[in-house]
Amino acid sequence: MSGRRGGTRDLHAALPTAMRAAVDDFADHLSRVRNRSAHTVRAYVTDVVSLLDHAARMGCADLPELDLAVLRSWLARQRIMGTARTTLARRAAAARTFSAWAHRAGLLPGDVAAPLASPRARRDLPTVLRADQAAALMDAPARTAEATDRNPGLPAGTDAGAGAGDGPGTPEAVLLRDRLLLELLYGTGVRISEACGLDVTDVDQARRVVRVLGKGGRERAVPYGVPAQRALDAWLDAGRAALVVPGSGRALLLGARGGRLNPTTARRIVAGWTAAAGVPRVTPHGLRHSAATHLLEGGADLRAVQELLGHSSLASTQIYTHVSVERLRAAYRQAHPRA
Repeated sequence: MSGRRGGTRDLHAALPTAMRAAVDDFADHLSRVRNRSAHTVRAYVTDVVSLLDHAARMGCADLPELDLAVLRSWLARQRIMGTARTTLARRAAAARTFSAWAHRAGLLPGDVAAPLASPRARRDLPTVLRADQAAALMDAPARTAEATDRNPGLPAGTDAGAGAGDGPGTPEAVLLRDRLLLELLYGTGVRISEACGLDVTDVDQARRVVRVLGKGGRERAVPYGVPAQRALDAWLDAGRAALVVPGSGRALLLGARGGRLNPTTARRIVAGWTAAAGVPRVTPHGLRHSAATHLLEGGADLRAVQELLGHSSLASTQIYTHVSVERLRAAYRQAHPRA
């Protein structure tokens, strides 16, 4: 919970005792029973604390007094305050999850949030790189390494603030690490948290497959290609050993001080290399979008892309078909004489 003054921690502490206990039990349920990530638990707890704080301010002294009118007024108040529709949709989902759990646990006489409608969130098309831009980004660390070899006085990665952004460490090893990170993100479409969570033992080099632990603890096998295999070989042969320390454990990707590479640092690395490559700024999730779009444009089956990305619903994957259609429309408008 947030430690900000007036934030979630303070609101939680000010709740009536029974409500506060319900929030704690709900968080434990999400973490231990539902196996949700720490990020998801924090988000849901923040939303539920906000809801119960609103309920208490409306005169609800105990949890059984929570009703649909309170839930709707909570969302309406946030909408008036300018909360984004996507955030409102998430908070409505958190309220429904909490209500259903509280009813099953005997804390609510009924599932009061079941009829609660979510504001329809607008789904913007994700930003993706063109295939040639993605290729330029993948090649950027190698080009920097070649430039450093030609001019030993040039520190690795300093030409555009790329690489070596997470502290000291061997520049050559950091470049090899960055190259592998980019290849994994684009070549497999994994999430940044999934890439940083990989262990050396998760890589099956004989079959060129990585074992990924995704959302909700779901495990999946994701194939990778020859360029990623070359980057992996170079990293394991000459890079990882230069950064490894006794506390590195089995982590595949290491920070410059030898610990497991964390997602925040990985995002900075990707941002630095997009600048170095001269391509549109793209986040690690943008590389995931790019991988999915290029797969579909190349003729991959939608179900196969769903499995590769680890989407639980096909609807999450179908947005990439919209990206391809938009590109087709843009090409038509640009090139067709009757457009």
